[in-house]
Amino acid sequence: MKAKKLTALVALALSSLALSAAAQQPAKPGGPTTSTKDAAATYQGASSPLADVAMHQSSNPKAAPMTEEEFARARQIYFERCAGCHGVLRKGATGKPLTPDITNERGLDYLKVFIAYGSPAGMPNWLTSGDFDEATVDLMARYIQHDPPQPPEFSLADMEASRKEYIAVDKRPTKKMNNYNIENIFSVTLRDDGTIALIDGDTKEIINIIKTGYAVHISRMSASGRYLYVIGRDARLNLIDLWMEKPDNVAEIKVGLEARSVETSKFKGWEDKIAIAGTYWPPQFVLMDGDTLKPQKVVGTRGMDINNEYHPEPRVAAIVSSHQKPEFLVNAKETGKVWMVDYTDLVNLKTTQIDTAKYLHDGGFDSTGRYFMTAANASDKIVVVDTKESKLEAIIDVGKTPHPGRGANFKHPKFGPVWATSDLGDERIDLIGTDPKGNKANAWKVVQTLEGQGGGSLFVKTHPKSNNLWVDTALNPDPKISQSVAVFDIQDLSKPAQIIDIAACAGIKDDGPKRVVQPEYNKAGDEVWFSVWSTMDKKSAIVVVDDKTRTCKHVIDDERIITPTGKFNVYNTQHDVY
Repeated sequence: MKAKKLTALVALALSSLALSAAAQQPAKPGGPTTSTKDAAATYQGASSPLADVAMHQSSNPKAAPMTEEEFARARQIYFERCAGCHGVLRKGATGKPLTPDITNERGLDYLKVFIAYGSPAGMPNWLTSGDFDEATVDLMARYIQHDPPQPPEFSLADMEASRKEYIAVDKRPTKKMNNYNIENIFSVTLRDDGTIALIDGDTKEIINIIKTGYAVHISRMSASGRYLYVIGRDARLNLIDLWMEKPDNVAEIKVGLEARSVETSKFKGWEDKIAIAGTYWPPQFVLMDGDTLKPQKVVGTRGMDINNEYHPEPRVAAIVSSHQKPEFLVNAKETGKVWMVDYTDLVNLKTTQIDTAKYLHDGGFDSTGRYFMTAANASDKIVVVDTKESKLEAIIDVGKTPHPGRGANFKHPKFGPVWATSDLGDERIDLIGTDPKGNKANAWKVVQTLEGQGGGSLFVKTHPKSNNLWVDTALNPDPKISQSVAVFDIQDLSKPAQIIDIAACAGIKDDGPKRVVQPEYNKAGDEVWFSVWSTMDKKSAIVVVDDKTRTCKHVIDDERIITPTGKFNVYNTQHDVY
């Protein structure tokens, strides 16, 4: 392509993209900067386990030709780099749809420019960033003109065939066989190692490194506090018995091809009986026996979205267990619907679907355990569901791409009980009133907005016994920001945040990224644990901070701590303390 022609195409494409972005995403005051867009893209575009799954090649006669080898390579790149935003079937989610009816109309040259230079709406600039060369840009432009390859489905029979019960229920301990303070154990994701570390929160010693699925997304506790459920992005679910002399796997199952969520029944009389896992592919969830992981019921989430349009790929994001009823709350991401699933009769399963907002992601409960607060992050909203009345309570406008984790509950000195979220897309931390009885005028409103370090935040955290609100910025492209955290004084929120260089506390000398992610309290609420997250070939660590003095207290830098990310304290996870 000649330089003059390329320049004209760039100008034309970027102008068109800018108009498209403006039409679809109206500008907001204090919107994200380029750096925060990059942070969001980094998070949303993470690699998918479907990159290695065999699929059928579809050929669209209008598309530019591809060899089977080229198609296979492009498919892998797509699932590694693009599916997180655009979806497995390219129907769109955080990113725009890339189906052949759209891409063939745009034309090959347009698509090359789009991929190479990105867009004002947050599409990464794959060529100019150095991630792709020109040949790869050409390859991907041709690939998205073809019909998307259909991944295989995954049935209940497939799940049962994958299930392994290492220790039968009748062979497991009948009482706790170790001297660990189980309530203060931490389950730590060692993301790229395909393991978790169980760490004694009292002694800071590693109890065991346990083989799990790839890139464990979350750990969840059974209601009794005995069983730990760990799910990887590859949809491998592990059941770990903390009563064993050395806690380890007692069962596992593969529930699909890609997953993010697991939860267990918590309502009185149903403790430890039912487990549920949700998958990104296929778009469905499965209900299982809590102690064996034997699958009992699979439910697909495909169907109409909140705009009454059919969606073939509503991925299951966060799942929480109601404290009000024997129900699970299941986020169907692309349809914008929260499913309330009654688990008392799995044969005659009853579900209620609540229309909310797109695209549902993570969330947690308010301090009373009645209201489910969840992010519709691509809509820049927080959704509130009343789990007692089984209805939508509110939809609240917040900052750009909220990502609260489970959020943070505390009592505001002026506005009473609030729940906090930070954002991937900007520096805001929004505080939302959560007391419709005692503070009705402030309920379900943003009562105060704090200014953090910048975009790229994944988690906020506090504790009922703490006066601190901690905010990470792990995905901010500025190393000074990604390697530090902001901490606010809950008793005086007029003061700016104190910035603490957590990575420096770790004392790591090599040049790894050392991103600091996910504050997590111990049971007592007097320590905060942070992951200092580097790559597989670089040193990582966990830093323990004294919550009262805000000073570094201990560093866990064992060589087995490889790419640590999420940390889940048994007691706090079991009781929804955050």
